[in-house]
Amino acid sequence: QVHLVESGGGLVQAGDSLRLSCAASERTVSSYAMGWFRQAPGKEREFVATVSRTGSTYYADSVKGRFTISRDNAKNTVSLQMNSLKPEDTAVYYCAAGLLTVVRTSPTLAAVHWGQGTQVTVSS
Repeated sequence: QVHLVESGGGLVQAGDSLRLSCAASERTVSSYAMGWFRQAPGKEREFVATVSRTGSTYYADSVKGRFTISRDNAKNTVSLQMNSLKPEDTAVYYCAAGLLTVVRTSPTLAAVHWGQGTQVTVSS
């Protein structure tokens, strides 16, 4: 059974940085594309970033240049480094494992497994 556990969320000020981590059960990270989604109050869950099994990375336009996703297959972890945070980044962030398809550089991560989420709050 696949388990994903997020950590690293918190309350920060605009312009600060946070690093989210996702600890996965054995072989999950090497077996799936991994990614991060987020859901703000009153909004639908949205894609943030994904890293393929071969290490290719893709980002939502809203976070490109500020967020960096990385994976460590040996440690079964995926991280999301978030810099220059903005109030509009406030959301619950979810780690996901699934199938990645890319059409003309546009990624779609069909998540099969989800974590419970971690809250990120950015004050202005």
